[in-house]
Amino acid sequence: MSKLDILFVHPNASEKIYQGLAKNNSAIEPPIWAGMLANHVRSRGFSTAILDCEAERLDWESSAKTISDFDAKVICFVVYGQQPSASSQNMTGAVGIANLVKQLINTTIVFVGGHVAALPEEVLQEDCVDIVLLNEGVYAISNLLSTDLSLEQLRNCKGIGYKDNGKACLNEPERIVPKANLAEDLPGIAWDLLPSFSKYRTAPWHSWSNGSEQYSFAALYTSLGCPYKCSFCMINIINRTSNLPMVTSADSNMFRWWDPEFIIKQFDYFAENNIKNVKIADELFVLNPNHFIKICNMIIERGYDFNIWAYSRVDTCKPQYLDTLKKAGINWLGLGIENPNQSLRQEIHKDHFVDVKITDLMQNMRDAGISIGGNYIFGLPMDTHESMQNTLDFAMSNKTEMVNFYCAMAYPGSPLHKTAREKRWELPKTYSGYSQHSYDMLNLSNDNLTAKEIMAFRDQAFVTYNSNSSYLQMLEDKFGTHARLNMEETLKIKLKRKLLGD
Repeated sequence: MSKLDILFVHPNASEKIYQGLAKNNSAIEPPIWAGMLANHVRSRGFSTAILDCEAERLDWESSAKTISDFDAKVICFVVYGQQPSASSQNMTGAVGIANLVKQLINTTIVFVGGHVAALPEEVLQEDCVDIVLLNEGVYAISNLLSTDLSLEQLRNCKGIGYKDNGKACLNEPERIVPKANLAEDLPGIAWDLLPSFSKYRTAPWHSWSNGSEQYSFAALYTSLGCPYKCSFCMINIINRTSNLPMVTSADSNMFRWWDPEFIIKQFDYFAENNIKNVKIADELFVLNPNHFIKICNMIIERGYDFNIWAYSRVDTCKPQYLDTLKKAGINWLGLGIENPNQSLRQEIHKDHFVDVKITDLMQNMRDAGISIGGNYIFGLPMDTHESMQNTLDFAMSNKTEMVNFYCAMAYPGSPLHKTAREKRWELPKTYSGYSQHSYDMLNLSNDNLTAKEIMAFRDQAFVTYNSNSSYLQMLEDKFGTHARLNMEETLKIKLKRKLLGD
């Protein structure tokens, strides 16, 4: 049997990242980027496989042993994530497993993903990492697999970083896959290399509209990137084509999308496999109506019955789109509200909409039957106790079916991370410290509030919102008793926080 060219690994560190929520209350999402990279290299004639350690419920030791059994020339840890914090926090499992792999076998270990794109030289400082792929890594991985992995050939391999006698060296970055080449160079997800759909589960709230049937879950991208430059977000850092230090996602904002005709084939595949729950992982699905409305109409024409979760901005989700979105099965839309105060949003470059439009849109969405996932951030640069309370009051008075309360965090690759380094603000000393739910999470302080004060407010706000009797009654009225009971059980899981003295 010939040696496998490359094994893509999606690491698992769910308990370190989510604590008690990992057992039943966090999603287990398909590793989309691992699936796309595998399909890419396969289309170039290389042999490949994927190990999803999270879906297979493998601990670090079991993961390392399984990886060593594959006998692959290259082991590639994929540390992308489907939310701004996910890439950095996923480094936790990637480094932990990779260190164990190195103890078992002599192999070449490669890292790729958002955190890697943001801090390639720092990632190369990890003893277990031999090579990093710069930016999104698509063309770089083909270049790498075309070499014999010798130092001589690595020096001339475009799109990678490597070690030369222990020194981190970065070659010229590869280009980003252009829109015109998406279908050819990123030809969908290698679902046949991933575990059964039945091993993936939605977040609990996503399945409330589906009788809490969380399993048999699929996800996909219909577009990549984002045209905006929010200072707290690092999603566009994978588009960087410069090795100059302190390049941020704001310098690399780019938006690309696959043609609707290509995307609908993936939905056809989901329907053929009896998938009910689908996440559209785009940073902004509801952005270009020539794109998302066409996809929705194709789903409607086929009569599919999906339970879909997608993302939108307040200022891109127009009332005239809502009925079509709902008919296509988009039962949930995530809204990046962040803060109801216009001046505070200006500090994070998210000031393109005014206060009154937020409440108007929420009502329009309710009228259309679309449930809302409201996203708020505490501890923005100008936040005070009073302004954080105002944000919570706004959330309470405009109850959304699900809410995410976040602490302001300087994610690697974001403009806020650049500012934090320049001003020597305290940053997490561990990868898991970037997780909003970890024990050692370390959020930002500001001139008015300590990190501890912000975290304590956030954690209490979560309890205050979700234990509110009118909110719980809304869940029961809209989804049934199962939704209310699920939230009440979730509230029993208390996160331990190092910063708060736990």
